[in-house]
Amino acid sequence: MSRFSELKHAASGKRRLKDLLLQSDNRFCADCGAPDPKWASANIGVFICLKCCGVHRSLGTHISKVLSVTLDEWSADEIDAMTEVGGNSSANAIYEAFFPEGVSKPGPDSSYEERMRYIRSKYELQEFLKPSLRITSWKTSSSSLKSSFSTKLFDSFQIPSVSKNMEGMVEFIGLVKVKVKKGINLAIRDMMSSDPYVVLTLGKQTVQTTVVKSNLNPVWNEELMLSVPQDFGPIKLSVFDHDTFSADDIMGEAEIDIQPLITSAMAFGDPEMFGNMQIGKWLKSHDNALLDDSIINIVDGKVMQEISLKLQNVESGELEVELEWMPLDQ
Repeated sequence: MSRFSELKHAASGKRRLKDLLLQSDNRFCADCGAPDPKWASANIGVFICLKCCGVHRSLGTHISKVLSVTLDEWSADEIDAMTEVGGNSSANAIYEAFFPEGVSKPGPDSSYEERMRYIRSKYELQEFLKPSLRITSWKTSSSSLKSSFSTKLFDSFQIPSVSKNMEGMVEFIGLVKVKVKKGINLAIRDMMSSDPYVVLTLGKQTVQTTVVKSNLNPVWNEELMLSVPQDFGPIKLSVFDHDTFSADDIMGEAEIDIQPLITSAMAFGDPEMFGNMQIGKWLKSHDNALLDDSIINIVDGKVMQEISLKLQNVESGELEVELEWMPLDQ
């Protein structure tokens, strides 16, 4: 590309950014409502004022990458990311979709401490996302995901159209890669140890790891692939002890709710447009097998989720797995 072409391309990008800033919903800070914001979070897609800009910078660039609209040089990818989101209204439709009782936005004259509490809750802790982006019953079908967002917002972040398995005419919305990493303190099913392996089931699909001989702390690091049907449920996980001359013994089980992962991926669209950042969460509760809250992140252009599970219906045992969402066009 010639120097003239580079300058022309840069000028075009600046013009697109300026046009976006001139839209009515972007004439006020996305976080406190102060008029005439001159800063932006390029990876989140919002325009912010100088005071809120200071708070955003303190969160770190992995959460919010702050740029000046007028002073900084913007890359084409950063401008594309801003225009793809559409600005404050579209972003706030996600990040401010669910306000707990008693919470209110800061105003233009609010203190730094008030801004810090609110902005951390909004972007870092993500407390104002719709419940489906944090934790939700797996029974909600993917067809209801669309109703969780405004039509305009969902269209901006929509995953590719479904394909069909011609044999059973099952509609799939994507793939989930499950990396079974390791087991910890698994139950004894032989004399002194066990020969464990892991089975994953989603719909009519079943996949399994290899057997690890005589090991209560096995390391698999095996990647298994499952197609996700439109009416998906949880991934059912079971650990068995392999026996040569009798039926394999159960060593515990758990369920993995994949809806927080899929809903987060849908909300943010193409992950390669964003830097590394947290985009969702599956919360530990009394009715799931999580050992800790499970965070959903964009990592190097991929939507990833680390999960630590306490195996159920067994005297001991934990399992560590990692999920990766893969849209159909991959």
